[in-house]
Order: sequence, then structure tokens, then C-alpha cells
Amino acid sequence: MIQATIYVTDDEHAIRSVIARRLSRRHHHVRTFDSGEALVEALTQEVPDLVVLDVKMGGMTGLETLKTIRAQFPQLIVIMLTAYGTVEDAVEAMKRGAQDFVIKTVELENFDPVLNRALELLSLRRRVLLASEKEGSPYALSHLATLSTSMQELMEQIRELTQNSKTTVLLVGETGTGKEFLSRILHHNGPRAKGPFIGVNCTAIPSGLFESELFGYERGAFTGANQRKLGLLEQADGGTLFLDEIGDLDLAMQAKLLRVLQERVFRRLGGTEDIPVDFRLIAATNRDLKKAVGQGAFREDLFFRLNVIMLEIPPLRMRVADIVPLAMNALIRYSKEMGKDILEIDPETRHLLEEYAYPGNIRELQNLIERAVIFCRSQTLIPSDLPQELREEQEASVQTITSDSQTKIRIELTLGEQTLADIEMAIIEQVLHLVGYNKSAAAKHLGLSRFALDRRLKRTPDG
Repeated sequence: MIQATIYVTDDEHAIRSVIARRLSRRHHHVRTFDSGEALVEALTQEVPDLVVLDVKMGGMTGLETLKTIRAQFPQLIVIMLTAYGTVEDAVEAMKRGAQDFVIKTVELENFDPVLNRALELLSLRRRVLLASEKEGSPYALSHLATLSTSMQELMEQIRELTQNSKTTVLLVGETGTGKEFLSRILHHNGPRAKGPFIGVNCTAIPSGLFESELFGYERGAFTGANQRKLGLLEQADGGTLFLDEIGDLDLAMQAKLLRVLQERVFRRLGGTEDIPVDFRLIAATNRDLKKAVGQGAFREDLFFRLNVIMLEIPPLRMRVADIVPLAMNALIRYSKEMGKDILEIDPETRHLLEEYAYPGNIRELQNLIERAVIFCRSQTLIPSDLPQELREEQEASVQTITSDSQTKIRIELTLGEQTLADIEMAIIEQVLHLVGYNKSAAAKHLGLSRFALDRRLKRTPDG
């Protein structure tokens, strides 16, 4: 964890001392103040990385001090301290821009987790700003911003795989989750980084042309073949071949690709010589290839050849902790491109971004931030910079909140406007959406039999 300069402000000497000792043991630089006025005065001389501020104080209250701080230093991270009876004030402080709050107890047992979250945000900001100032590959491992446990575990696997230049990798995930981006990270951080990266979307090339694109052809191989053309396999020699949406390849091409993977040789169309080729294959799909094998739509032998290492990329709605880091990366990039100086996202806007479901995943988030930067008129993104439909999305009666591997459904019932049947159906629809409308999986999550779920879905609202 990084070391930071932290100002602690509380009118109780004992609380200030306990927190200061706790922070000093972790090698942070700490200064303490007994009033909001003293803190504001100190900020004119030096701005720390983080402020710990009591809600209830004599003179300037914590909320008044927070308002002054946010007006002058909108990017300063503030953690509020509150007694049990003033939790509502702390919640109000978060609406006004505080990062988090801690309930004061004898042992301050909640302090460390809250501090760690704030330091993670501080570390992220530093990395993003450093990356924006440095020239270099956008695929450097040091530039990656992820806080979710699931993605941190995935990145550990990717770090290991970068050192293995031959093993085939299969990336599985929904559209827009970053499969091509991760394939480029694997390429640019490994032994093949100086070789070519050849990427192709299998759905973008008509099936009748795919063979000639993949293998190339000799002059005269067919009408219109006026000269030799090198195919994708030959172009990828010494580097990486990335085949996106490989699940859409027809069976005939699957068989030909399988032979290349087994023998590492191929022939151009119209050619008579076997050409050896050395490349690493990274394939990606948003389909369930096991299911496709069972349906006869994908070759089982090719699936086993591809499935040496399979990395499953979780959708953005399942890794909420990464939404703000990814948004910050996009914010820095688009601000720089558009000549703007926008370096912050206000708390309410962060909340809206974290609550949205992102059917288009990371690609959709990046588009939202690009649009927001265009319309932003200050140095901080605010809710009105976001599309109206995203702001309205939060008014749904049922919302999904996900943190790492835990998924929770939040229910909001407006008395007099919604019935119990409305809420039940909304929950069922939300669970179905989360599991890709797999009724068996939804029934399991809901604690129902498949028959009971079907009965509820067929029931009329009055039934």
C-alpha cells in the first residue's frame, strides 16, 4: 500500500492521537488539527493526499469544513468520522463529496478497511496521471487499472501467460468486455512483443473469402488472383494471431484451422509446398463453445485444441469495483484528446456509473465517458454530463449491485403504486437478465423448480 500525507481533524484529543498513531505505524506522514478552522488554514500552505474529518466539532462543523474544502480542492479525498447518533450527517457528507465515513468506536475497528479503499483510489489516480504523462505502450501491465478481486486474479494469470510464448489461449466473455485488449496485453508483454500482432474478426470476413485471407494464395490460384498474396498465418509468423469470435467459423474452416494448429504448416491456395509457421494463437468468443460442440456447430477436437488455457472475462456488471478506475482512464484519455482539463468524477456521478448495468460492457462505459467529456463545462464530471437514459435507469424498482463475486438485488417499493406481484416479476426478470435468460439457472438462484418458475412467468399480473 502507498504512503500518503494525511491530515486528521477532530476536537477530541484522544481520537486524534489514536488515529495519528495508527497511521504513523503504517508509515504515513500525519498532521493533526483540533478544529475545522485550523485545517482550512493549513490547507493554504500544503494540500495533503487525504483528510480525516470529524462531523461534529465546535466552531466550523465537519459539514461546513467539508463544503469549504470541496470548493477549493475538489479532488481532495475526505473521510468523515461520526458517532453512532450522527450517521445521517455522515451520509449527507458523502452526498456533498466525502469519499467514505467511519463510525467512532473505542477500537476504531472499521477504520482500516475505509482507509484502504481511500488509498486504493489515491493509488489509482497516481497511476492514471503517470500513464497520461508518459509515452509508451497503452498495453503495459503497469497501466492496468483494476480493483475487483476477480480481475486481479485474472491479471495474475495473464502475467504468468505473458512469459509463455507458445500456449494457445481462449478468451471467453460477453461482447465489449475487453477480449482483444487482453490479447494485446499478452502479446506486447511477452517474448513475441517484437513480432507482429495480427487480429481478425471471424464474423467480419465472408465465409467464402476467409480461407484465402487466412492461408493466402499463389498467382493464378483462381480468377482474379493476379499475384501472390500472403495470408494472415504467414503475416503472424513470429508473433501472435488473434481470432476474434472464433465460434462463428463454419465447420469446414474449423477443420482446416485444426490441421494448422496440429502440424504448424499450411499451404497457400494454389500452392504445392508446405510452409512452416510459428505463431501464438489467441482465440476469443462470446459463445458457449461447449454447448456449440453438443449441438454439432463446433468441432470437439478443435475445442480441445483451443481450450488449453481458458480465461473467462467477467462482464462489467459483475466487477463494479472496476467501473470508476476504467472511467478515470477513459476520462484522462478523452480529456487529453479534446484539450480539456477534466480530472475528476463527482461522487453522485460515480454512484450513477456504478449502478448502471452496461449491456455493452467496457466499450459502452468508454462511449459514455467520451460523450460526458464533450458536454462537461468544468473540471469535474457531474450527473448532467451523463445521458438522460442512464440517469433514469436508476429509477427502476429492482437494481443489481455487484461487488467482486457477490451479487445483490436491491428492491425499491413505492407504496400504493406497485403490487407484490409487480415486485416478484421484477425480481424474476432481473435474475433472468443476469443469467442470460437461462431459466434453469434462474430457477436455481430463486430457489424454485423450473416448473414453478415457468408457472410464474405464464401467470397474468392479476393471477
